[in-house]
Amino acid sequence: MPGAGVRLDRIAVVGAGGWGAALANVAARAGRPVTLIARDEQAAADIGRRGESPHLPGVKLDPRIAIATGAPAAASADAVLLVVPAQALRMVATALAPAIRPGTPVVACAKGIERGTRAFMTEVIEACITEAIPAILSGPSFAGDVARGLPTAVTLAASDAGIAEALVQALGTQTFRPYHSTDRRGVEIGGAAKNVLAIAAGIVAGRRLGASAAAALTTRGFAELIRFGRAFGARAETLTGLSGLGDLILSCSTRQSRNFSLGVATGEGASLADAARAGLAEGVFTASVLVEMARQANVDMPIAGAVDAVLEGRLSVDEAMEALLARPFKAES
Repeated sequence: MPGAGVRLDRIAVVGAGGWGAALANVAARAGRPVTLIARDEQAAADIGRRGESPHLPGVKLDPRIAIATGAPAAASADAVLLVVPAQALRMVATALAPAIRPGTPVVACAKGIERGTRAFMTEVIEACITEAIPAILSGPSFAGDVARGLPTAVTLAASDAGIAEALVQALGTQTFRPYHSTDRRGVEIGGAAKNVLAIAAGIVAGRRLGASAAAALTTRGFAELIRFGRAFGARAETLTGLSGLGDLILSCSTRQSRNFSLGVATGEGASLADAARAGLAEGVFTASVLVEMARQANVDMPIAGAVDAVLEGRLSVDEAMEALLARPFKAES
């Protein structure tokens, strides 16, 4: 295998938000030299002074983490974690490209599909950093839990099994448990689709429709995720694993999920603008492209479609619920 026996010691984390800070802490606990790359000098200075990311207040960064700015700070890294929102990934990857050495694993840590191009995150990396080795990290994880060292398991996928295993060895600790995979597409689909479905679960909670409705929504939403995944080449074991079912369960069950919280606020009657003030919810940007791709592939996704219709203002919450409940009875699939 091309990646067999590879050691990845020096880690660069691009993006100093909550998730970036959490993953920098993970790499430092794993004993790796870590550079956390902030967006500008002011942000880096603030983080250095506080000893924490402003997006993760109260959680201290490991003192061994170096804070830097600019693409050259990633030049000496053996692996780079791109921890920026899905819709910003192309811009950041393009700026980073001249500094990345050929053959360096670059790991997308965002959960989404690029609007306009319909590109998955590793496809964006392939297009922008042509000599990098694209990888994806996803799974049921909240930044605060990970940063504090609470037990968490995720999936880390690269097309080269040896590289995927090397990344797991570089980042894994007793409490942060990555499982390696070569199913990049399955990991990406799980993370992107579950964000949209978590908004639907939040709407159910915001409308106070009860635990039975929540269970039904999550289960039928998972059926949609499976159908979409199969149509786009994902493996069944990935979709039923941590980055699929595991992440869906987490995101559909707690207000710690920003997508779920946005759904709750929407279900309670808030406007999308007001609901979005709590923080970035990737599902808002993914819903329309997910539904477009499903329609093109002839994949039935009524729940995702209802979320998209509500977010785009084509249907009210009540109209979307009525449309779902009026669907004809059929065999479970």
